Amino acid sequence: MDLLSRVKGILLTPETEWLAVEKEPGTPAYLLTNYVVYLAAIPPIAGFLGRAIIGETLPSVGTSRVGLFAGLLGAVIGYVLSFVITFAVAIIIYQLAPRFGSVKNFSSALKVTAYSLTPYWVAGVLQVVPGLRFVGDVVALFGIYLLWLGLPRLMKTPADHAAPYVATTVACTIALVLVLTLLAAMIIA
Repeated sequence: MDLLSRVKGILLTPETEWLAVEKEPGTPAYLLTNYVVYLAAIPPIAGFLGRAIIGETLPSVGTSRVGLFAGLLGAVIGYVLSFVITFAVAIIIYQLAPRFGSVKNFSSALKVTAYSLTPYWVAGVLQVVPGLRFVGDVVALFGIYLLWLGLPRLMKTPADHAAPYVATTVACTIALVLVLTLLAAMIIA
């Protein structure tokens, strides 16, 4: 798997890219070391640069920056949390599979998770520019569409169960991210 080709394929032609992903063996170790490790680094690095180096211009205050240590600690915690979230969402997809008539296969669940997170990771580069951070969050919503395409292909989800499977997965993911974000904020503060 060529990293740039996969990113381009999953973002621009997801229907055909899921066909290629389905045919790959994709062990968790291979997927994590050849895909997740690189893409998951984009948001924390860009966030560090945007918050600690460039800073934000605040009216009547001037430029506000996070301290270098706090910014670096936040970036490291964010990077580690990317792996935790990727695995946790894959476990959620794996465990929910029988409820939605899907095949219970952890490798496929991890592939669906990692490739569905691609828009979030790629759009993470927008964290460098304070005014564009929200655009990255909006772009990340494309991952829900990727999840909707990937579940039927990789987890063999029947078409009539795909929407509730996606909705349940997204709800669980939002709850997980909120809890982990609160925990990370307590560590950094």
